[in-house]
Amino acid sequence: MNILERYHAMEYGPAPEARNEADAWLAGRDFSKALFIDGAWRAASGGKTFETSEPSSGKLLAKVSDAGAADMDAAVAAAAKALPKWSASSGYQRAKVLYAIGRAMQRHQRLFAVLETIDNGKPIRESRDIDVPLAIRHFIHHAGWAQALDKDFPGHKGVGVVGQIIPWNFPLLMLAWKIAPALAAGCTVVLKPAEFTPLTSILFAEICERAGVPKGVVNIVQGGPEAGGAIVNHPGIQKIAFTGSSEVGKIIRKATAGSGKKLSLELGGKSAFIVFEDADLDSAVEGLVDGIWFNQGQVCCAGSRLLVQEGIAEALIAKVKTRMSRLRVGSPLDKNTDIGPLVDATQLDRVKGLVAEGARQGAVCWQPDAALPSSGYYHLPTLATGVSPANILAQEEVFGPVLATMTFRNTEEAIELANNTRYGLAASVWSENVNLALHVAPQLKAGVVWVNGTNMFDAACGFGGYRESGFGREGGREGMFEYLAAKLPLGPAIKPATISAQPVEQADGSAIDRTAKLFIGGKQVRPDGNYSLAVATAKGKLAGEVGFGNRKDIRDAVSAARACKAWPEATAYNRSQVLYYLAENLSGRAGEFAARLTELTGATPKAAREEVDQSIERLFLYAGLADKFEGRVHQPPARAVTLALHEPIGVVGIVAPNTSPLLGLISLIAPALAMGNTVVAVPSERYPLLATDLYQVIEYSDVPAGAINIVTGRTAELAGVLAKHDDVDGLWVFADAETCAKAEASSIGNLKRVWSGNGRSLDWASDEAAGDALLRRAIEVKNVWVPYGD
Repeated sequence: MNILERYHAMEYGPAPEARNEADAWLAGRDFSKALFIDGAWRAASGGKTFETSEPSSGKLLAKVSDAGAADMDAAVAAAAKALPKWSASSGYQRAKVLYAIGRAMQRHQRLFAVLETIDNGKPIRESRDIDVPLAIRHFIHHAGWAQALDKDFPGHKGVGVVGQIIPWNFPLLMLAWKIAPALAAGCTVVLKPAEFTPLTSILFAEICERAGVPKGVVNIVQGGPEAGGAIVNHPGIQKIAFTGSSEVGKIIRKATAGSGKKLSLELGGKSAFIVFEDADLDSAVEGLVDGIWFNQGQVCCAGSRLLVQEGIAEALIAKVKTRMSRLRVGSPLDKNTDIGPLVDATQLDRVKGLVAEGARQGAVCWQPDAALPSSGYYHLPTLATGVSPANILAQEEVFGPVLATMTFRNTEEAIELANNTRYGLAASVWSENVNLALHVAPQLKAGVVWVNGTNMFDAACGFGGYRESGFGREGGREGMFEYLAAKLPLGPAIKPATISAQPVEQADGSAIDRTAKLFIGGKQVRPDGNYSLAVATAKGKLAGEVGFGNRKDIRDAVSAARACKAWPEATAYNRSQVLYYLAENLSGRAGEFAARLTELTGATPKAAREEVDQSIERLFLYAGLADKFEGRVHQPPARAVTLALHEPIGVVGIVAPNTSPLLGLISLIAPALAMGNTVVAVPSERYPLLATDLYQVIEYSDVPAGAINIVTGRTAELAGVLAKHDDVDGLWVFADAETCAKAEASSIGNLKRVWSGNGRSLDWASDEAAGDALLRRAIEVKNVWVPYGD
């Protein structure tokens, strides 16, 4: 036998990672006192515990304290007590603590890695080389943000006490993603780990003790659904940060509606892995292994949908099967293992059930001929071909080592298939033509796009999704904003609807018709119900009538906004020109609008003219910023650059206030338009004629049909329709508290981004109610990773 033959005949022998230090740690700890509250360890007040087991064997690892509502009260009280001193500390003081945490984790990183693998089941290579180093990187990176806070985020302060709930698939990494930016911002934390994987969070709490974290700043409370519900519903928490399933995310969105709590959700995904015919197929196959079989596919951004161009489909599938046959399934503590066990028997049963259902719906499911370990929750890597776009394996998040495959003919079809999902977390594009890749990336409805790579993460680069993958970002500059708040110029509480159903006193009768129509798709149209609402002057006389918009009118307006491609596809410079032109034409009729304001609101002529002039100035502001509020280029510690692109949210519903009815409406519409969104606006219920007077200005200002749509009517009713409409991507509501709360609760259908005043008005003339603060609400940040070098 020659050397080459001997090489091919070689097999991988066992290469076990030593676990003696982890076992000693497990044996030496009292897990019945595993709640870390106010810098001390305690048992659950009710004495309850839950079990955590080793996925590779099913053996019991520990019985851990199971917190209840009383324990959560204690943790929140400790965080609230620690908040004033921690938030008042200097950025340098907070940076020292964050750096100390990172350094202490470095000294214990092998113990963290082994514990993570034992508790979660992921291969030790992943824990050792990816999870733990990246968790450390987050703390050291955010030490820098702590010191740069005043300079880079002027006017912002930490939001307060933060409640955080993390999943079991990346226990330590998710903890770092959540705690590091919160501490940097000056917040205090109450964090609940997943019941399946509590161990590394307990070790982390020990690190906090050693690193000098002040008592009460970090509280880690183990527990199940009761503990999670107590965090979400606790009145002493100002922000909820959740990573987990979309179903639970919707529950949290509804539960927090009307509470005023800041909310960020990083949820599920069904990410597309797109391979074009000019791709390097061998590299794509290796990327695919990392994309779907990393962490046994238990990854929210797993590339679980393989979209391959028809001409190379047969060759690529053959290579994928060959590579799958060589994947090593076995003990996660073996350094040669590629695929370890799933986290629990329930997860294994779920994956098996979805694969069976996918096969029943027509998919051909192939697995390599390999033996599974005799114990543990193992599932073979699975390739599903012949998958239709409606198949359950193409639509539902399996969260297991299962790859669904579909083919496409051209670029347009690839984009359409990729976006054919209710999720929007990540995508991967493979092509040797970087022009093609960068043409496709902006058209994908995903918060992260990797070019010729997958599962690339860094603390400097934001991560998060669109649609039902949630909202908000983790990491980077945009991740810091999730834990900061700017002081808005809040006014008094907004009272509910004020239009009287009683007829108002008739005017002099000189006008033939005073009924203003709706404005939809660039045209003035009659309301679907053919009803109208009377609008009174400040003196109680009839100023005119407006259309009484209903559900059908909102649907028509949303359809027109969705169909308008000219506006979001226009360059920022072109949008800027149109907004300038809109301001110019409004300026030409300033006297007319000032007179209307005086007639309707009773404002003095001077005050009315000031509001009109401020509205024109506000249009000028956003016209000027349209091509200046831009993204960034990040340089992570890898051979890649990350393009943080600003993209429009999409269709934005706007419910405008009665206070400053012209300025308030312009202040909301203008930033949304500046960033390329299309708008469905519900103007002031009391003074809608100011909005209908804008129709003519819009019509001769080169605004594309459908970019601005205006539906007059009852604020509460129309806000509810916009909230429930799944083709509305964002909703801004300034109305009474009940209307705002219902809008947030009703938005869960597609988890649209909702911004409300929580029943309070704003001083729309103030500088704080304009500029970057509103532009940030008008965009999604997409991070596109572009590798370079050989």
